[in-house]
Amino acid sequence: MKAVVINEFGGTDVLKVEEVENPVPAADEILVKVYAGGINPVDRVVREGGNAVLRPYLKLPLILGWDASGIVEEIGSKVTNFKKGDEVYGVPNFPGNGSYAEYVAAKASQFALKPQSLSFNEAAAVPLTGLVAANSIFDLGKLKAGQRIFIQGASGSVGNFAVQFAKAKGAYVIGSASTNNLEFVKQLGADEVIDYKTQHFEQLLQDIDVVFEASSVRDNKERLKSIRVLKKGGIFISANVDFPFNNAVEKAMEEKHVQGEFLAAQTNHLAWLNQFTQWFNEGRAKVTLGNVYALEQVAEAHEESEKGHVRGKFIVEVRKQS
Repeated sequence: MKAVVINEFGGTDVLKVEEVENPVPAADEILVKVYAGGINPVDRVVREGGNAVLRPYLKLPLILGWDASGIVEEIGSKVTNFKKGDEVYGVPNFPGNGSYAEYVAAKASQFALKPQSLSFNEAAAVPLTGLVAANSIFDLGKLKAGQRIFIQGASGSVGNFAVQFAKAKGAYVIGSASTNNLEFVKQLGADEVIDYKTQHFEQLLQDIDVVFEASSVRDNKERLKSIRVLKKGGIFISANVDFPFNNAVEKAMEEKHVQGEFLAAQTNHLAWLNQFTQWFNEGRAKVTLGNVYALEQVAEAHEESEKGHVRGKFIVEVRKQS
């Protein structure tokens, strides 16, 4: 099969299309004929050699890509929840061999049936960022219907799902975005939108139940402002696990009895993917696609995505949907 393989860590030049052996599924795995994969910021992190959290788990050669959608080609002897021909989507093997390939073998528990309302390209935009959003705001943030959540970076790949999923659960959603993304965040369903370029959220908000730092901005002074708008006993969650709280932030959280959490790993894959499928099929969530690339264009896709301020998920289209 064709796959984009890295044999060394580095820049986009290490991304090479090679012919490799098809993977063979273990007893608890499925073999997926990949139609599309997603491109995420973590792909670059791994390509360059990882961070302190990921580095011990990385082994070369390696196939990147941890969003996948496709069709089940083969099932392991212990797999009972899928059959050959099922259309699926999921997060294969993070941080092992992923979806920049024509086939991927991964644990069946990392996949769910693809939403019928989504194409393969659209489905590939969901799993990793969707899980980051759901794990953060629900599993760590304990967000419930009627509560107020402030999502920083609401137009981004994680933030836009956080807005939609929080609304689907019945929360009151406030999102921050740049001026040219305000209307987009409103269309996602946000009840209020704050322009972070012209407005100061710490002067506008108070008694917030949950703040979710989905923005890529790494600034502990901004975190102090976030703690200021939380209610006593509120929860602050950050997706930026590589940027720890400093002493000032920890002291502020302690004084206000605020809980601070980092999302260290995606969990509850199957339960959340099934929930996403329901929300998409019911029309309660939608996907915004960015550029679509062929396997041979993965290096170009990385270069473009690394420019930042991208609206919509970049997709690697491995096969055309008929």
